[in-house]
Amino acid sequence: MDFAAISNMLLELFYILIGIMMLSTTVLSLKDKSNPARYGTALFWALLGIIFIFGHKLPYNVVGGMLVVIGILTFTKQVKPGTIKDLDYKFGEDQANKLGIKIFLPPLMIAIAALVIAQFTPISGTASIGVAAILAMITTFIVTKANPKMFVEDSHRMIQSVGTTSILPQLLAALGAVFTAAGVGDVISTAISSVLPQGNILIGVAAYCIGMAVFTMIMGNAFGAFSVITLGIGIPFVYAQGANPAIAGALALTAGYCGTLMTPMGANFNVMPAALLEIDDKNAIIKQQAPVALALLFVHIILMYVLAF
Repeated sequence: MDFAAISNMLLELFYILIGIMMLSTTVLSLKDKSNPARYGTALFWALLGIIFIFGHKLPYNVVGGMLVVIGILTFTKQVKPGTIKDLDYKFGEDQANKLGIKIFLPPLMIAIAALVIAQFTPISGTASIGVAAILAMITTFIVTKANPKMFVEDSHRMIQSVGTTSILPQLLAALGAVFTAAGVGDVISTAISSVLPQGNILIGVAAYCIGMAVFTMIMGNAFGAFSVITLGIGIPFVYAQGANPAIAGALALTAGYCGTLMTPMGANFNVMPAALLEIDDKNAIIKQQAPVALALLFVHIILMYVLAF
């Protein structure tokens, strides 16, 4: 049995399900006459939904053109949430009291199922998370006995609350590959070599860790920053000095995560939670995380200097 093919098939299925959710938001956005930008909002979600469902079948230039339209709609502020059904906090409190500890079963199902599937089956980790999410959704319906209509309504509320930020992770993931292909790492290496003294291990390590954090803040993605900063700073100023590649590479990546904690570009971790929790200050999470992130970044520099050499 080809489990790689099964994993890819599952991922395609999950992309299609996400696309269907976005098309559902398209229909509900069109019906929302209170939203002055309902046509632009509906077009945004329709295009994004089509990309998620049919993107692998469409010519790349067609998908690129659709992304340009999505960008124009966002830039011209034609994508607005409109009227979102308010949460019934009284109902939520009553249900929490009624269900008790069972309310934690769905989120636990995601963590446990994803771990078990990834650990004990050949299915990929990404596909395992998707399977776990489906199992958690089924668990939610069993535990709460909710009407399936609530799934559609809450999905619409979540998608509209997150808004245009939802496309940011996909764009940032592609940005790292584009930067590497464009030779950004070589440019950074040339610029840094004219400033940093050759042979100073501590300065090289500090530049590597700080560079990872800063570039991750720009890109919002430590994986995308890793190839660029490792090529530009890591190889000439750290690995060339005799650093253990496994230790230095692992610490460089987690140093980049310190930058993730301090940037709105880290949409999944910083902007989306603020939107879903309906916090007025969209940077509130970043403000709380920044001191810890800076302390962790300093610790990374020390650890790489001590452990990698």
